[in-house]
Amino acid sequence: FFSKMAVDSVANQFVTLISSDGHEFIISRKCAMEAGTIKSMLSGPGQFVENEKNEIAFREISSNILERVCAYIYYKVRYTNAQTEILEFPIPPPLSLELLMAASFLDI
Repeated sequence: FFSKMAVDSVANQFVTLISSDGHEFIISRKCAMEAGTIKSMLSGPGQFVENEKNEIAFREISSNILERVCAYIYYKVRYTNAQTEILEFPIPPPLSLELLMAASFLDI
């Protein structure tokens, strides 16, 4: 059996991002901290309820946009300071404007 402290330690390595339509995306805390807004919510001054629950609900970001945001965050972490060829991150044209607004809000 695992101790409560061990379980809490593993749970703190991940963050759940919840879209406006209720879909949950579980991503690594390290990757989530790449977004300035999320970083502020999880580690900024004062106690945000998001930090205690490791959950952040985005009332204005739909699941199809939040899914692409999560994929981009992992892409950014993977290719930052990469010594290999950096593949282009695909952005479907119909999502461009919404992705731009979400990226601006999230400070990515």
